[in-house]
Amino acid sequence: MLALEAQSVIALRLMRIAAGGALARSETSRMVTEKVQALGEAQTVAAVGSVTGRNRRHIAKKIAGVYRKRVRGNRRRLTR
Repeated sequence: MLALEAQSVIALRLMRIAAGGALARSETSRMVTEKVQALGEAQTVAAVGSVTGRNRRHIAKKIAGVYRKRVRGNRRRLTR
């Protein structure tokens, strides 16, 4: 499900960027910033999970949750 939601967010973002203007500039800036932040958060989750002895499946679910939260937030924001 996450993959489908991510594809819809990509399409919404591309439409906003294609429209040009100030919204396109802010969207591209936001996109890069969010990706870097999400990666940092996912790495933190993985590191904490590894140190605390969690199994790989648990860590993978937590990492997917990091991205799921961001994808859903972007979908809500872009469909307003």
